This record gives sequence, C-alpha cells and structure tokens, in this order.
Amino acid sequence: MSMMKEFKTFAMRGNVMDMAVGIIIGGAFGKIVASFVKDILMPPLGLLLGNVNFTALSITLKEAVGETAAITLNYGIFIQTVVDFLIIAFAIFMMIKGMNSMKKKEEEKPAAPPAPSAQEVLLTEIRDLLKQGR
Repeated sequence: MSMMKEFKTFAMRGNVMDMAVGIIIGGAFGKIVASFVKDILMPPLGLLLGNVNFTALSITLKEAVGETAAITLNYGIFIQTVVDFLIIAFAIFMMIKGMNSMKKKEEEKPAAPPAPSAQEVLLTEIRDLLKQGR
C-alpha cells in the first residue's frame, strides 16, 4: 500500500474526523472564552480592585534605553490567561460530567433478560406436558 493511500485511510477514519471537528470547535470556544474574560469579566474585576487593568500589570526589569525597548515581566496577561484556562477547564468539566451522567442513566436502564436457551425451552415444554398429565 502506498504511503498516500495509507494516509488517506488513516485520515478518513471516523475518529480522526471527529477529533478534527472537536479541535476546530475547541479553538472557536477558546476564542469565545478569551473574549468573555478579557472584555466582560476582567473590567468589572479590575474596577472592584481599584481600576486595575490586568493586561497593563507588569514589572519593568530593565528600562528602555534609546532605541532598545524596555524589558518587562507581564504578569497581568498571565493572570488573564489563567482565568481563561480556569473557565475553559470548568466548562469542559461540566460537559464531561453531563455526558457521564447521561451514560450512567443509560447503563442503569434494566437490560432485557436474555432469551432462554434451547435446553430451557425444551425443559419448559416437558414440564408443561407433565403438568397436563401426558
């Protein structure tokens, strides 16, 4: 089998396609959460903490000299990224928890009893005949 055919077989598997769709949706979800944190959550939080703009929080390690830019440690952006991560992690946790709950309910449904074997059917017929007195 040529490498191209082998790759095509691999890429067209259901799991790979599902994973690709999940990655694309996850990327879009990440952008939505990042915007939620940056544009909706952090401004009121900054206001509560005394008009703090988290993206502007930094420590200057070395001042700018002439054309050379200042070297800064931007811990505010890191804080915002951590909040993004926590929200995404919580959303994924809730989704998995819901899926597990649905799966558990599905497993709790009583399964139909298995059909009796041929031996059991034959023995039942014999028992019924004996009860009838034959």
